[in-house]
Amino acid sequence: MARKLAFDKVLFTTVIVLVGLGLTMVYSASAAFARDQGFRFNHFLLKQALAAAVGLIVMWTVMHIDYRLLRRPAVIYSLVGVVLFLLTLTLFGPALNNTRRWLFLGGLSIQPSELAKLAVIPFAAYQIERKLERDSQRDLLLPIVLVLGLVAALIILQPDLGTAVLICTATLLMLFLAGVRWRYFAAGALVLVPALWALVYSVPYRRRRLLAFLDPAAEPLDAGYQAHQSLIAVGSGGILGLGLGESGQKLFFLPHPHSDFIFSIIAEELGLLGAVGVLVLFGVLLWRGIRAGWHAPDVMGRYLAWGLTGVIMIQALVHISVALSLLPTKGIPLPFISYGGSSLVVSMMACGVILNVSQHG
Repeated sequence: MARKLAFDKVLFTTVIVLVGLGLTMVYSASAAFARDQGFRFNHFLLKQALAAAVGLIVMWTVMHIDYRLLRRPAVIYSLVGVVLFLLTLTLFGPALNNTRRWLFLGGLSIQPSELAKLAVIPFAAYQIERKLERDSQRDLLLPIVLVLGLVAALIILQPDLGTAVLICTATLLMLFLAGVRWRYFAAGALVLVPALWALVYSVPYRRRRLLAFLDPAAEPLDAGYQAHQSLIAVGSGGILGLGLGESGQKLFFLPHPHSDFIFSIIAEELGLLGAVGVLVLFGVLLWRGIRAGWHAPDVMGRYLAWGLTGVIMIQALVHISVALSLLPTKGIPLPFISYGGSSLVVSMMACGVILNVSQHG
């Protein structure tokens, strides 16, 4: 057994800096909304700070729980089963904004689709370690595709196509890194691409977002409104930005500035330098995540670290691309920074697992 080393202080510090930046930007981006709702204090900041405290405790705890416990079938299958159960419960829960993505427990809300990342990625790593060398690749793919398909289907029914695609993409990345043959990816593409197109084009609001992305000038006050306002925010920041708290687009021009478009507010208030700074921080996280997987003492640790790093980085890339109108509008939070307790806690928990892997290199 590999000896246990000190945890990765660079990765840990990067996460803390990202969370601190997130708290600052959530306060700035949500201040007008908090005042408009009649609160004497910024309740968005309070909830996010509480989530950050919980996330820090969870991350520190997970850092000290050996990731190799996930090798036990009872642990990994129970984790998948709990997530599938919670995702099913959401479909019978109360609707919020015409979606059923949350479970409400007292004054708390939990988004099980975020927890699904912490079930599918470890399950895929578990299967890769068990079957990559000993059995055929078909035997490896069958359980992963089955679990991934069930999880993605339940998330799509909420409906939340973006998160389903995010989890699928991260899992496919793991399989690619594991050396799965190209013919399996080609066969999957023949099924998934038409299905994805049907899911987008058969739903009116998704179809309108796609058409607005293809021709942003066609509906600047309707389907293309969010992308148009986001680009105004990004362009207004210039090199140095307007200054912290000085954003104009957060004053009810840009919808959801503290969650879905917080990168736009960062670019507006902190300028190109601030936006590049965020990219550098995520670049450091990517580097340390790859490093943790590369030096892992076993196959499961390697793909666990790479998979969790991948899902965080893909999510960040999608959020930033939407803010820059490089992808159709989709409500994907920026990890560690956007408002949202479930996303923040899950992202920090994922980093706790990566930090744990890094201790066993």
